[in-house]
Amino acid sequence: MKQFIDYIPLLVFFTVWAMDERAIEVAGFTHSIGGVFSAAEFLLGASVLVYGSLLIAQKRLDKFQWITLVAVVLFCLPTIILRNIEFLKWKAPIVNWIFATVFLASRFFGDKPAIEHMMGHAVNAPKEVWLKLNTIWICWFIVLGAINLIVAFTLSEALWIKFKVFGNLILTFAFVIGQMPILAKYFEVDEGENIQEESIDSTSEKSI
Repeated sequence: MKQFIDYIPLLVFFTVWAMDERAIEVAGFTHSIGGVFSAAEFLLGASVLVYGSLLIAQKRLDKFQWITLVAVVLFCLPTIILRNIEFLKWKAPIVNWIFATVFLASRFFGDKPAIEHMMGHAVNAPKEVWLKLNTIWICWFIVLGAINLIVAFTLSEALWIKFKVFGNLILTFAFVIGQMPILAKYFEVDEGENIQEESIDSTSEKSI
């Protein structure tokens, strides 16, 4: 459920982008729907609605959800106001590099690396394993940020958006699955739990 909720704004973004541009009139106000700038408006609105609802329901957002929400606001607003798509193209690279910084900082501040905070409730692994995985995630976010930057500024708008919405999710899923052999022997099987679901749910918002 958490994975789906985090993914709602991107699905809204893609749906509106894929629509043929049309003008609609509401209460005497005419506005264009469809295309990338309209999609940015809906991404902003959907993100505020989704994360605002989570904040009200849960009384909190985790740090990655806060980073994602703030980034959506900061990059969507100039995209919408200035009608310049390049602002939005920088969002995914910068957010991934911020995540890398958070994971790096967690090695020196606090009692646990970030990845242990995310997955420690499901896996009873020794500290050296968590530190190794944390380093792997740092490298992953750096590389994923670079991939997003290259895709955004070298490929067509259509390919960039499709990668933004679906490519990041597929790559992240494959990356998480690739770590299962490292964690398998430390996983404590509990009724109704699945290690893959825990991992993907903990990291789903990072593809936004």
